Amino acid sequence: MEYAEYRRHDATGLAELVAGGEVAAGELLETAIARTEAVNGRVNAVVRPMYETARARAGTELNGPFAGVPFLIKDLLQDYEGEPTGSGCAALRDGPPAGRSSEPVRRWLSSGLVVFGKTNTPEFGIKGVTEPRAYGPTRNPWDTARTSGGSSGGSAAAVAAGIVPVAGGNDGGGSLRIPAACCGLFALKPGRGLVPCGPLQAEYLHGAATDGVISRTVRDSARMLDVLTELPDPGGPFEAARPELPYAQGALRAPGRLRIGFSTQSPIGTEVHPEAVAAVESAARLLSGLGHEVEEAETGVDGRQLAEDFLDMWYGQVAFTLDHRRRETGAKSSAFELDTRLLAAAGRATRAHHSFGSHQRWNTHTRALADFHQRYDLLLTPSLARPPVRVGELDTPSWMQTGSRALLALGLAGKLARTKLWRDVIVENLAATPYTQLANITGRPAMSVPLHRTAEGLPLGVQFVGPWGSETTLLALATTLEDASPWADLEPPL
Repeated sequence: MEYAEYRRHDATGLAELVAGGEVAAGELLETAIARTEAVNGRVNAVVRPMYETARARAGTELNGPFAGVPFLIKDLLQDYEGEPTGSGCAALRDGPPAGRSSEPVRRWLSSGLVVFGKTNTPEFGIKGVTEPRAYGPTRNPWDTARTSGGSSGGSAAAVAAGIVPVAGGNDGGGSLRIPAACCGLFALKPGRGLVPCGPLQAEYLHGAATDGVISRTVRDSARMLDVLTELPDPGGPFEAARPELPYAQGALRAPGRLRIGFSTQSPIGTEVHPEAVAAVESAARLLSGLGHEVEEAETGVDGRQLAEDFLDMWYGQVAFTLDHRRRETGAKSSAFELDTRLLAAAGRATRAHHSFGSHQRWNTHTRALADFHQRYDLLLTPSLARPPVRVGELDTPSWMQTGSRALLALGLAGKLARTKLWRDVIVENLAATPYTQLANITGRPAMSVPLHRTAEGLPLGVQFVGPWGSETTLLALATTLEDASPWADLEPPL
């Protein structure tokens, strides 16, 4: 199959071609591999090719709704049996192969997908940009001087660049929605507990994180959610409610007249770029034209406190992860990036009662958002507070790097982490992406929809956050927006 024809189809369309005997799985795979080889040098999306494994699989009998469709998974938490999981980390890139596939990967394979590689991610997924020391930065296909976002930046770049129509990722603080917004794509973060993540973990980040996909079309995301949620995880902490209709069917139903409250203010009080404001205002006009009731509204959530509570959890998980990986690999601290070591030091310096208090406040934030959703069906915000930043723009300031290395060497970095200066610098680092953590902390579903282009032609998505169990409503709304303002055929100038 020629690339131009391959690019015209989403994953659902490619699966239909395979099922109808019009193209073989192996032919689709070779087209995807050829596209990878043609563009990956410019975007650095795929960091672990699995071509021979995929070729062997494509030659077998495949069944399921996506039988024969090429697919990429994220090189973080998405283990593939027999392959290492590098997690964006130099100490792990040549690590031992996974003993078994993670549950999302197993379900994707059961749907007939042909996984032929793993995508780039920041070290342990800790940043909203994908610039790991181990593999180098992933670049935005729309402007290779800019970020593709993170932490699922490799997956987003691969989809935008036409390597695959949909790719796996996960989202602990916006890691599906941020790169989708950067790259002109659609992403839905499912609600807490809906997508199983076993067998090694019951839930990621106290339930704040989940697996999902980044796609060009809403219908692919809906069908992928059906694949990921078909059965509950018997070892999971709880079973989330599922709708009566499959998500793919629900996405085709009219969402009804929705009451939508929007805000363009940064929840942490930082500057919001005029293009981000314009994205929401334009979306509000489009929604009004489709018959929805849209008005500016306050969420009632203390955004600054939520950011600090999110970061307290983040510090703790980085500290645990780094210590666990050091024990597992025998690697020295210097094998890990400076920012990772700093965040880990902050986690070790956080006292248990403080961490417990931060986690207790998740309830406060969740109930405030629930009150908002008593008045409005959905919350609309920018996905990003500014257009995609330039590669390297969010690097830790040089003065802080120098001082931090000294403090780490002296074992005093934890004291820095307890200062107001540290907290201000770290919270300010969320200034480009202050909107997405709300849905993670509260466990609510949220999506980024690619409705806006800046004056420079860069994508800039808008975010919708729904109440508990509103995935079908979000998908149905996204379908109507996709019809009203199509984006899937827009292609970057690679």
